[in-house]
Amino acid sequence: MKEQKPEPLIPDVSHLVTCELEGGQLTDDEFGHLWIMLVVAGNESTRQLLSGSLLALLEWPAERARFAADPTLVHSAVEELLRWVSPIMQFRRTAMCDTELEGQPIRAGDKVVLCYISANRDEAIFAQPDQLDIGRNPNPHVAFGVGPHGCLGGALARMEMATLLEEVLPYLDELEVAGPPVRLRSNFMSGMKSLPLRFVRR
Repeated sequence: MKEQKPEPLIPDVSHLVTCELEGGQLTDDEFGHLWIMLVVAGNESTRQLLSGSLLALLEWPAERARFAADPTLVHSAVEELLRWVSPIMQFRRTAMCDTELEGQPIRAGDKVVLCYISANRDEAIFAQPDQLDIGRNPNPHVAFGVGPHGCLGGALARMEMATLLEEVLPYLDELEVAGPPVRLRSNFMSGMKSLPLRFVRR
């Protein structure tokens, strides 16, 4: 009889409670903040990316037609829609040491705001930054942040976005806005409270 291998463990929230790092465990506050971050980051920002991307394609019919004619653009379209929507507009960080950035002194303890939505429209980096270009290459956007603070779920969000585009592609010509979008009033999340859409047979 062939020996059965044990099923691989599937990480769940209990691993966060019981894990140890450098001889210690997460405090209740640390666990609570981490759990909230994972829930929000895995839901809210991705949801706003998906809805914002559909709206962008409807507002730029030439790019929508370009994508419909060439589905191989799906991956560059994902990157451009990430840049365009920038679902997380900004994050605040705390400087850990004295430094200088573009001639601006920053002291340890200073609060620094990273405006991702502004960086993603930087004319020094992007040609025609206010133009949606689903074939844009290179596309060094910072929609997922950068460095050690890069988004943990970036790969998953890209996969979800690509899946949405591939599934809706055959019906893009039939998709239209059914009412005015209602945007969030937020300086953190670029998104919508509602986006009425409908499919119309042509």
